[in-house]
Amino acid sequence: MPGPDRYVLFGHPVSHSWSPFIHGLFARQLGHEIDYQLMDVAPPRFRAVVLEFFASGGRGANVTVPHKLAAAELANDMTERARRAEAVNTLAMREGNSLLGDNTDGAGLVADLIGNLGVQLSGRSLLLLGAGGAVRGVLAPLLAEGPARVMIANRTVSRASQLAGAFADLGAITAGSFGDSGRNSWDIVINATSAGLSGQAPDLPDAAIHPETVCYDMSYSRTDTPFQRWAATRGVVRTHQGWGMLVEQAAEAYLLWRGVRPDTGAVRAALARL
Repeated sequence: MPGPDRYVLFGHPVSHSWSPFIHGLFARQLGHEIDYQLMDVAPPRFRAVVLEFFASGGRGANVTVPHKLAAAELANDMTERARRAEAVNTLAMREGNSLLGDNTDGAGLVADLIGNLGVQLSGRSLLLLGAGGAVRGVLAPLLAEGPARVMIANRTVSRASQLAGAFADLGAITAGSFGDSGRNSWDIVINATSAGLSGQAPDLPDAAIHPETVCYDMSYSRTDTPFQRWAATRGVVRTHQGWGMLVEQAAEAYLLWRGVRPDTGAVRAALARL
């Protein structure tokens, strides 16, 4: 008898990932039998290892840093949101041995903000910190919710400007430095920088926020992130981090693979208890 359908997360490194736990809970919830593994692959071997996985019967893969751009090059076709992001975090095998690439990050972020946290995006002002792949992956779904204005703030302004120009057809979007962001206060601030990895918060002016600003860090940790601590010490009441986004983007991937979107509430609750 054939074994369970095989799925994998490709990354470098991946040992820290919660994906096997999350997808295992999804499968149990829906009565599915799956085998989900982690695979640490250095960039030079990525293409060969992915093709070998799918050639040997693999059904789907998640892709994390540093491989999302390489996954986009590998896919035979891409969803519109992956095409706009120019990055792929989910691969699915289709008929005729064709690989479909998707990017579920933005959908996961929007689902967490609106569905789980009750944050209204429509008509609000939105500040995005960073201009790398994390921001590119979420911009289109965020703009689709109709924020009144969006700014991308980055240490290197030229990168922010280039990114804003690439998405200008989707809504009102500007670019500037972290210092520029303090010319206005913002309803929602989303941190997509890697500053937290070194224990730092982005160099954001205090004037960019007010007590009612929603501050969201796309990274996640067992304790408050440096960005959350920075916001809280300045009187911000609502600070959140990316656990919910992690679960919601995984649910989007599961939907692509299996045709059904799991209930994420129980999985988010299970993570919170750990």
